[in-house]
Amino acid sequence: MESEQQLIPGLPDEMARECLLRLPYTSFAAARGVCNSWKQELHSHHFHRLRKSQTLLILSQAGPSRKLGAIKHPAAPAYRLTVFEPSSGSWSQLPPIPDFPDGLPLFCQVAGAGRSLVVLGGWDPVTWDVSNNVYVYDFMSATWRRGARMPGPQRSFFGCASDGETTVFVAGGHDDQKNALRSALAYDVAGDEWVPLPDMANERDECRGIFRRGRFHAIGGYRTDGQGDFQGSAECLDMATSTWGPAEVLWDFGTCPRTCVAGDGGEMFMCSRAGRMMVRRGGTWDAVAQLPADARVCPYMMMWQAKVLVIGAKSHSGPYVTYMLETGDANKYTWTAIDAVKDYAGHVQYGCCVEV
Repeated sequence: MESEQQLIPGLPDEMARECLLRLPYTSFAAARGVCNSWKQELHSHHFHRLRKSQTLLILSQAGPSRKLGAIKHPAAPAYRLTVFEPSSGSWSQLPPIPDFPDGLPLFCQVAGAGRSLVVLGGWDPVTWDVSNNVYVYDFMSATWRRGARMPGPQRSFFGCASDGETTVFVAGGHDDQKNALRSALAYDVAGDEWVPLPDMANERDECRGIFRRGRFHAIGGYRTDGQGDFQGSAECLDMATSTWGPAEVLWDFGTCPRTCVAGDGGEMFMCSRAGRMMVRRGGTWDAVAQLPADARVCPYMMMWQAKVLVIGAKSHSGPYVTYMLETGDANKYTWTAIDAVKDYAGHVQYGCCVEV
């Protein structure tokens, strides 16, 4: 009876646990099916406190263009969820959402919460109808489930970010009549429940959502009567009081905030129109590096720890390349080219980090 209760018969549980702690995240689903004791161990808080977390960068990335049948734009590329593992430099692909086997919803947002990936909204890749659907991928079971739909109007191009643990925030965007929105929502991933938040002070279509210094920020965006005229302001949500307040003015009026990212320490980076990497210091933006020449077109940026990932192209018809910028030394910024095979050289719409 005693051996049946051990994680690995014949080995002390401490030693068996050391073996399980070394499993790659891709083995979790198979390992949890071995026996109940392994499943309980892999889901325990104690196990994940001991395990050194692995950072995964999840990208909504275009694959090779292909026709998807009778659709509005048959040459449109199909987007899929790709995974870049910075520790090993390897690339892979997550299984498709069962409802969308031929490609992700266009312009869907992605956010990491705990050991889950949340995919929100977007346009149906076949009909281009706007969807408020939510899908959650569990890295422990390697399975998808449907989440509760986003309440309210059909929302496109909204700002989105996660606290990295339990909650995903949504703000702004526009409805099906192209009216810019002030409304905001919070999604509890574990409880599968949406909570309405107070409205922002301003309409913010195509705003950028980031989580910085314990607060959700809605950055930039534009009003209904100012299509494409991006504001240089931002609002942040105080989690304790559930109220919005103005954040510092971030940049000149008219700049799209798409490349704005924030690090764990609150530092902010973004790409300028001139192809420079800018960092926010003491209330001003300072240029610290020039973007590589072959990554200046349509760059997408994401940040984790003290590193910035940039994926861009030399021309609109050229392949996309990937670089990493080391930012740990305030006086030294170094670009490193990241090898990506041809299958992972497509345009990126959105991305997020997940710790497993």
